[in-house]
Amino acid sequence: MNFQPLGERVLVERVEEAKTTASGIYIPDSAKEKPSQGKVLAVSDEVKNVSINDTVVFGKYAGSELILEGTTYLVIETDDLLGIIK
Repeated sequence: MNFQPLGERVLVERVEEAKTTASGIYIPDSAKEKPSQGKVLAVSDEVKNVSINDTVVFGKYAGSELILEGTTYLVIETDDLLGIIK
């Protein structure tokens, strides 16, 4: 994939949540919300706080969806990132 974000933006792939609850109850796709965390795949040259392969948390409506090679990604401004999971 050849994509370089511009400005203070990062390219993120959503991390899917578990399909069952802690007690073992299956959650159908129609009942799940979109994940609010993901793995950073590309970072613009202007971004200092986030690195490639970081797992980040973002707001429910943050970023713009982008489809590359059949996979959906998010392009998110760093101001919309809530934090990094370490």
